[in-house]
Amino acid sequence: MTAGVDSDVFEQLVATVDRFARERLIPAERRVEEEDDVPEDIVAEMKEMGLFGLSTPEEYGGIGLNVPQEARLVEALCYASLTFRSLIGTNVGIGSQGIVMDGTPAQKQQWLPGVASGDVIASFALTEPDNGSDAGGIRTSAKRDEGDFVINGTKRYITNAVRAGVFTVFARTDPDKPGADGVSAFIVPADTPGITIAKPDRKLGQRGTKTSDVIFENVRLPESAIIGGPENLNRGFRTAMKVLDRGRIHVGAMAVGQGQRMLDIATDYALERRQFGKPIGEHQLVQGLLADCQADLLAARALVRATAETFDREGKAILEASCTKYFCTEAAGRIADRALQIHGGAGYMAEYDIERLYRDIRLLRIYEGTSQIQQLVIARRTLAQRTQ
Repeated sequence: MTAGVDSDVFEQLVATVDRFARERLIPAERRVEEEDDVPEDIVAEMKEMGLFGLSTPEEYGGIGLNVPQEARLVEALCYASLTFRSLIGTNVGIGSQGIVMDGTPAQKQQWLPGVASGDVIASFALTEPDNGSDAGGIRTSAKRDEGDFVINGTKRYITNAVRAGVFTVFARTDPDKPGADGVSAFIVPADTPGITIAKPDRKLGQRGTKTSDVIFENVRLPESAIIGGPENLNRGFRTAMKVLDRGRIHVGAMAVGQGQRMLDIATDYALERRQFGKPIGEHQLVQGLLADCQADLLAARALVRATAETFDREGKAILEASCTKYFCTEAAGRIADRALQIHGGAGYMAEYDIERLYRDIRLLRIYEGTSQIQQLVIARRTLAQRTQ
């Protein structure tokens, strides 16, 4: 099991982040929604707290949380809008973990200190216009040219691309190998000639979270840019899957944090709103909605923590991580729907937080592997277990 940080220090950190989310971030949510951006003073505070380096090993300037600790801290942070988490999410998770897990010592030394401090934003470029769930169908190419690789292609919905200092880019290095084979992972500095960042996407929810297309046109890189070095040529998809497994636990924790927020909002409203001469929380049908929310939330929290322990102990948790991502994000969607229903017509009005949270939570069932992809992974793993 990974040591993580001292338990007393960790509990203090969780308390600090919980207070930061409730007292600093929640009051700023409406401003972020209106301006579609996170104020720079909040970004600076998050850097000062070390939030960009939660999962970066201490030797590279990070806090060095293990997976169970990361899950608990993410849950606390995600009591506030998921937009704030998106600022640190790629540095803590998919944008950096490929380097942490599979990078060479030189690659780690070059990039991880900047990632940990937040001075370098790491971004993860896997999805393409024609390949989202079918990540093995990557078309972005990396062709050899006089000892270098030249990358051409477009990546889509890339989180934090407009802020990025470095990308982890997945490209096909062997066109003769089908599917996931023949794909390599490259570390690409954002200022490399030939990279164009499109304007940020407009989205249903999570406003302030920046996603963009990233276009690579004859981007030249040395073979030392392959994560893990030249010996990891054509092994990039393995890196991607390891990163996404851990990321799915992270997303599950996000869902739990937001689920708790929505349940608390719905409970407070049920105590305050009166109909038929009494608070609506005294009506049994409303109580049924609250009970279902609480049951979903407790089950989701338990699953996140159990899976995090498994990943930390065994170094992988493919089946468990997919179950966690699937169940927790679907549960959060159910909680959001019930919480809005408890508000009645008021829940559909923009003046109430539940309207915005309802829109924000919807994305969790799509990124880092849709619910349907998780079902496929879960079913295939379940069937394989019976035939071994």
